[in-house]
Amino acid sequence: MRKKMYGAAALLAAAALTLTACGSDDGGGKPVAEVSVESGTDRAATVLDKPFEKPDLVLKDTHGKEYDLRAETRGRPTLIYFGYTNCPDVCPLTMNNIAVAKKQLPRAEQDKLRVVFVTTDPERDTPAALGKWLKGIDPDVIGLSGDFSTIQAAARSLGISIEAPTKDKDGKVVSTHGTQVIAFSPKTDAGYVLYGEDATVDDYTKDLPRIVKGEKP
Repeated sequence: MRKKMYGAAALLAAAALTLTACGSDDGGGKPVAEVSVESGTDRAATVLDKPFEKPDLVLKDTHGKEYDLRAETRGRPTLIYFGYTNCPDVCPLTMNNIAVAKKQLPRAEQDKLRVVFVTTDPERDTPAALGKWLKGIDPDVIGLSGDFSTIQAAARSLGISIEAPTKDKDGKVVSTHGTQVIAFSPKTDAGYVLYGEDATVDDYTKDLPRIVKGEKP
């Protein structure tokens, strides 16, 4: 594992965060963003020098009700991930890792934490479909669906690129999306920590107690 940090001016190295085409053969490869890297550490967290503003995003939750992300998560530690339920690999692994780690928290801290899964495939991921999928992972996860362009704009505001679902050569629908998880502080409501798809259950288990408090992992 490694720790990557957004840039102090003295850091010269750069690495690209890449898109993953869940279920595709080539795995994607387009750069999402250039970030400065601090090598030589073994942490999964990327601590951001310039935190992201929480997206002004209003979508439908798994009950079909309007969900205002900023209003509903204000003052709460929040993890946000963009993915889709038909993803055969990265999405379920990421969400299960978070769910398992979350269960290690004391009940009061579990209740404070908000985990938000925003679909990148809203045509198939209806509120009902999202609810059914998330029930098997963690029924407390907030699943959001709605207009694709709205979702795409919110993801881009966090440096995460997603593309409209397409069909591959075998006719299989794939959704190409960035695989980052963004953690938002309950103190500032800003996204100050980033995790890539290589973050493990142990990484989240170690870091979540600090994230719940708005501290750096």
